[in-house]
Amino acid sequence: MVRGKTQMRRIENATSRQVTFSKRRNGLLKKAFELSVLCDAEVALIIFSPNSKLYEFASSSMSGTIKRYREHVKENQTPNSACPEDVQHLRQLAEGMAKQIELLEVAKRKILGQCLGSTTIEELLPIEEQLERSVCVIRARKV
Repeated sequence: MVRGKTQMRRIENATSRQVTFSKRRNGLLKKAFELSVLCDAEVALIIFSPNSKLYEFASSSMSGTIKRYREHVKENQTPNSACPEDVQHLRQLAEGMAKQIELLEVAKRKILGQCLGSTTIEELLPIEEQLERSVCVIRARKV
């Protein structure tokens, strides 16, 4: 008798799904044990059932293996693998810089005399002072 090929999709029947989970979990735990014994590999396996029950296997200390894994990930972390907090921080920095660039462009246009139609007297006074300071610096360089 030949076994049929199993399709990789969720098993709809709850009883069949539970039986399959139990059999495959036991097979996976057995393979992890065999790998650790035959190849002298440090193996740690964590499985959560659909009911949130924990199954685990560790050839040595589970916490020691997890600690070793975390240290390895830290050492081998590439610049492209940024964590979500870093990405969020960089997005905020980029938004702040974009706003700052826009403000600087507006100030530049005002100093060059562009877009002054809607500018109030209070906004024009600092621009006038800046222009007077710039003229003084230019005259000092000229002399």
